[in-house]
Amino acid sequence: MVKQKTGWRLESSYTELPDRFYSRVEPNPVRSPQLVVFNDELAESLGLDPEMLKREEGVAVLAGNASPEGSAPLAQAYAGHQFGSFVNLGDGRAMLIGEQVTPDGERVDVQLKGSGRTPYSRGGDGRAALGPMLREYIISEAMHALGIPTTRSLAVVATGEVTLRKEPLPGAVLTRTAASHLRVGTFQYAAALEDRDALKALADYAIGRHYPEAAESDNPYLALFRNVAQRQAALIAKWQLAGFVHGVMNTDNMTISGETIDYGPCAFMNAYDPATVFSSIDIQGRYAYGNQPSIGGWNLARFAEALLPLIHEDAEQAAKLCQAELEAYIGRFQSEMLEGMRAKLGLFNKESGDEALIDALLKMMREQGADYTNTFRALSSAGAGKPDLFESNDFKEWQAGWQERLGRQEAGAEEAAELMRRSNPAVIPRNHRVEEALEAAGEGDLTVLNRLLAVLRDPYAYTEEQDAYASPPPPSDRPYRTYCGT
Repeated sequence: MVKQKTGWRLESSYTELPDRFYSRVEPNPVRSPQLVVFNDELAESLGLDPEMLKREEGVAVLAGNASPEGSAPLAQAYAGHQFGSFVNLGDGRAMLIGEQVTPDGERVDVQLKGSGRTPYSRGGDGRAALGPMLREYIISEAMHALGIPTTRSLAVVATGEVTLRKEPLPGAVLTRTAASHLRVGTFQYAAALEDRDALKALADYAIGRHYPEAAESDNPYLALFRNVAQRQAALIAKWQLAGFVHGVMNTDNMTISGETIDYGPCAFMNAYDPATVFSSIDIQGRYAYGNQPSIGGWNLARFAEALLPLIHEDAEQAAKLCQAELEAYIGRFQSEMLEGMRAKLGLFNKESGDEALIDALLKMMREQGADYTNTFRALSSAGAGKPDLFESNDFKEWQAGWQERLGRQEAGAEEAAELMRRSNPAVIPRNHRVEEALEAAGEGDLTVLNRLLAVLRDPYAYTEEQDAYASPPPPSDRPYRTYCGT
């Protein structure tokens, strides 16, 4: 146990649950831990001393070689539907070292990913490669800067060991923080135990940690479902508005807190196309960009199934109550999406023709293969380069209608432009830029990675420095593919 003045204030409320929900684990030391990248801003918000954590004793904790005072390392058990098939799972290569109590009194999970084997490793080595861990660091921090709820990355530590995949790769451990790691799959696991007391304990824990107001409801467990559905509707709308493709929306990758989690095969869309898929294993396009809202609903239906015994003693009545909430999820998502699109177009008020205006623009973008981010970026900034789409007669006709619509609201042109700049990022983590940074980091050059992180830190700044990072990738005869990184 490491005692140091780093600022650790770790607790382990998760161990108050029945022990069927977790397994105690011990640190799995690595050979030669070396800090690769560290998030000073996040550390300070957690009440941690960045300089202490960067020292040898601090890096030992981030590598899993030592446990800080107050830590009670564990691996969580859960299940999930993976591409529609149910399977028992768990933290196969991660351990929760504890819950940091921040200076603001918030409780934040601190988890090491790639920290070695656990009882849930299912034959795997429990380790992770440097590239995928840096990828999660880049994308999760970009998502945070974009204002999208997400787990965050505190550090990546190289292990000094080789991780064997299709080829030998340098190993690494990611330190990830989250509001919690409770998943829809955690509830599916509890339901599969056929132990109502255990399911109730888990639901009560989730309510106490994330939705304390639900405890005052006439039906706390229905209120829990409603709150989770509302947060997921808002989250997935933010994904769609940013052109983000998660890539692996299994139920074990859907949090109860409403944060984005697990950045394996994710990527941001370039040319607008609802059928966009990046994941190499998503052959059928189950998790394509355009399918994400409906998959969110499908996952919520699985959550509802797990909660039914708690919601009402009559299963049929419980199902009716949940069905009403699922329909509300659809309406909530559509409302969040429409409001977000209005903001992207500088619209403060509501008019009945707004959906048609938005749909017409998206239809043109799809037909002409227009870049999603840069189209809205150009609409938001007179200084941005004009996409080829803007030269078409269809667009000019649409633009005239849009300008007329802007003129019917009380807000002036500058107010509308400011709303658009706040709603349309100048930069996103372009896939080719991420790959460029990972390749350089793999060769020991971190300057490309650090420049990219600096540019992504304020995606709405519209600075000249960001211009070079706004360009889509050069044409290729091969589609971009992502991998789970396991």
